[in-house]
Amino acid sequence: MTGIKKNIRLNTDTSFLKLIAIATMLVDHLGAIVFPQYKIMREIGRIAFPIFAYCIAVGCIRTRNIGKYALRVLVMAVLVQPLYATTMNHQTRMAFDWAHNFYRLDLIFRHYYWNMNLAIHFTLFMGILLIWTLQDRKYIATAIVFAACWYLQDSLDYGMYGIYLILLFWALIDRPLASLVWVAAYMTWYGLPTLRLKLWPADNVRVYVQIYALMALPLIYIPMNTKIKLNKWVFYLFYPAHLAAIYLISTP
Repeated sequence: MTGIKKNIRLNTDTSFLKLIAIATMLVDHLGAIVFPQYKIMREIGRIAFPIFAYCIAVGCIRTRNIGKYALRVLVMAVLVQPLYATTMNHQTRMAFDWAHNFYRLDLIFRHYYWNMNLAIHFTLFMGILLIWTLQDRKYIATAIVFAACWYLQDSLDYGMYGIYLILLFWALIDRPLASLVWVAAYMTWYGLPTLRLKLWPADNVRVYVQIYALMALPLIYIPMNTKIKLNKWVFYLFYPAHLAAIYLISTP
């Protein structure tokens, strides 16, 4: 049985997109930890995830070995999780005694991974697994991975919203107009909780900061050719580096 093949008809300038994503992610994390008084930094930061979700969809189509791609993202997820949990204040700083327990994998797992807010790489990894099973038409495996996503959704960064967004980008990546309509509608629905919870009309329309993620769509849907070439390891290395820098800046 042949796998599902797709042609990318959205913006293929992913190196430029990744630079925008890591820049806005840096602004977001600085706004969350160092400058919480500036709400605009968190709003700008909403641009990052849709771009990462889209680049994952593109990466799954372009990669020569999706298994290695998934493994690379998973390894990075596991390695950066303690730094992410500590820097982003999901775990009390200096609470784990690394000097005496560095070899206790069970304690490390319970302290940094179990029932913990997980780094974005775990969401991206689950998205890759779902696309992999769909591309290979392994639908039983798809159901198993989807069930795992559902079980872990409270721990995954962006939860099922993030998983669905990755799948939407992949499913409609060869149909630009349909993709724009469905993705914009879904992101708007998620960003307007009043619309989601009470339907329309509502007495008071409440807006999630996530609505500002719509600012990423022109970058994704307008073709560009900046000729920027970004090594795939730039993001993998930038992520822990920027977390370490924020940790040092924010530590009294």
